[in-house]
Formats: sequence, C-alpha cells, structure tokens
Amino acid sequence: MAIPLIYNIRSVKERWASNLVAVLGIAGVVGVFIAMLAMAKGFQLTLVDSGSPGNVLVRRGGSQSEMDSSITLEQLRVISDAPGIALDADSAPLVSGEVVAIRSVRHKRSGADALAQVRGVSEKALKIRRGIRIVQGRFFRPGLAELVVGKNAAEMYEGLSLGAKPVFGGRTWTVVGIMDSGGTAFDSEVWAHRPLWLQTYKLPLSHFSTVTVRLTSPSAFSAFRDAVASDPRLDVEAERETTYYAKQSKMVSTMIRVLGFLVAFVMGIGAVFGAFNTMYSAVAARAREIATLRALGFSGGSVVASMLFESLLIALAGGLLGCAVILPINGLTTSTLNWQTFSQLAFAFRVTPDLLLTGVVFALIMGFLGGLVPSIRAARLPVAEALREL
Repeated sequence: MAIPLIYNIRSVKERWASNLVAVLGIAGVVGVFIAMLAMAKGFQLTLVDSGSPGNVLVRRGGSQSEMDSSITLEQLRVISDAPGIALDADSAPLVSGEVVAIRSVRHKRSGADALAQVRGVSEKALKIRRGIRIVQGRFFRPGLAELVVGKNAAEMYEGLSLGAKPVFGGRTWTVVGIMDSGGTAFDSEVWAHRPLWLQTYKLPLSHFSTVTVRLTSPSAFSAFRDAVASDPRLDVEAERETTYYAKQSKMVSTMIRVLGFLVAFVMGIGAVFGAFNTMYSAVAARAREIATLRALGFSGGSVVASMLFESLLIALAGGLLGCAVILPINGLTTSTLNWQTFSQLAFAFRVTPDLLLTGVVFALIMGFLGGLVPSIRAARLPVAEALREL
C-alpha cells in the first residue's frame, strides 16, 4: 500500500523554511550548470552556423585551420575548373580565394589589446556566402583601402565603427560597411579586398590561405571533392563548410563543458548535502509520524518511496527555479578566444530546451542522492520505540 502523495505535498508546505534552503542550493547549482552549457552551446552554434551545406572550404592538405593553410594561384585555377561549382550571372565560377590573418586591436570592454580576425576576400564573397547582409553603409570597392566589419566586431573593438579609420600595416583604412551574418563567426571578422591587403603587407598576390567554393547543390560535394582529391596538381583537402566549422568549435566548447561539469560537480556535492540534511531533519522531526504510518500497515518500501518522492519534489522545485533564473541570459552576447585561430569570437548564450531538461534531470539526481539515505533510515525506525516518543 502506497502512502498518498498529498501527504508529501502537505509535508513540504509545512516545513517550507528548511526546504527553501535546499531549493535555493539546488537552484544555484542548476543555474550555474545550465549557464556553462549554454555558453558552450552558443560558441559551438556560432561556428557551426557559419558554414553553409552548399559551400566547400578547400585548404592545404594536412593543415588544421585556415591560419596554417596555403593555396597557390595555379591551384586556385585548377580548383575553379572542378565539376559541381555554381556560376554567377556572368557564367564565372563562384570561387573566392581568401587570405586570413589576425591583427591587434583595442577591446572596448577591457581596454586591453585583443586579436581580431581579418579576412581578405574577393568581390564574390557575398555571392558565395548568401546569409551575410550589409546592414549599414556598403560593401568595399575593389582596389581601395576600405573595410567591411562584422556587427559584433564593430561593437567589441575600438576604432572599427562605421566611418572609422583604423591603421593596419601602416596604411589608413576606412570602415565603409557593417555586415550581419545572423550571429555566425563572420560577425566577429573584418573584411578587406584581398589583393590590397596583401600589397599592404608586401605579400605575393598569388598567395591564398583557403578557397571557398559555392556548389550547384549540396549533393554535388562528392563529385567536387573526388575531382580535387584525384588531381595530381593539387595537394588539398576539401570539406563542407559546416564540417570544417564544427571541427573548429570542438576544442573550446569541450573545454567549457568540462569546466561546467567540474564546477557543477563540486557545487552539486554541497547541494546534495543540503538536501541530505533537510531530509534527515524531516525524518528526525517526524519519527512518531512515520512510526504511526508503519503501524497503520504501510510497508518500509512505501516509506522509502514516500520520503524519496518528497526529496525529489524539493529538487524539482530547485531545478525549475534554477531554469527560470537562468533564462534571461539566453541571447546575451559575450566573447572568448578561439584557440584554433587565436582571435576573439563573439557569441551568444544559447539556453535551449534540451539544456533546461538536462538541468532538471541534474536537479532530480541531486534530490535522489540527498534523500536516499534519510529515506532508508526512516523506513528502519523502530515502530514501538518511536511511538513512545513525545
């Protein structure tokens, strides 16, 4: 025979003051836990969303990122002749040879020097990356010392707002446009015309870091990849942009998750002990009450289940409170160092339904662990002895 659930609900209400301590402790742990996971999720999605399934990133074979890749002009021409490449209105292949570099700028919030990623692109960059829009100003004109800056970079760094004139490589540039890529990594970048950027730093015009290709359709990837892989004139690796950026996100997002689990584990121990003490106090205060239930015919298993349900009810309240408290950080923008490129990357916290569910489950686990031993102790109380107590 099971003890009615209404009994536990009334018990929780009756002892609200002591239960509130456990609820707040669990809520704090859940809030921190979800915040760390939301940070990792935001960083990961910012990079993953940067890629398009219809785009291919070609880099030097064996290179790990755009920063350590190098493509020659001859290789670019061979790549441009591969099958599956989309054409623009002039029947020219949608291929953009690009160069990636990092430059020191002043971070607005901290006032310290930070590293911004600068991408030298071709005039076809916006045709290939169709999710990017110029929301202020215009796109740069080829051959002129003009920059287009991502909206997050404009907010994050000093001297990169619309109309600003930053100095790179001894040359004064003008910010003529602000671009919005929908919250992807490109919002943290600065774009310039590739030939002029290379001239500024006295680098050969035949140098490219990577080549970005727009395919006729995502299904054309296999034919394109096989063609460039089998060409003896090339030593390159072709990946879908989505695959490349997913790999780039792994290091930092994994590090944030591991840190989040460690912090939550340490705080969770304290929350478990809080629930443990709360339930032990409840058992001690209700010894005669529990003995009466046993005398009425309720089994020890029913008592354990009842007390565990009470502990889980407290934990659930803490978990839901923690979720509610952390919801306002959803969409909040922060930045961190991308260890793959060594540049700052702005991203937004992403509090998703699966993270909220994970937080509630974590709270219930803490409630179960905190209530298990006190529940067993309650079931083992000597009935006759407890009934003689006041």
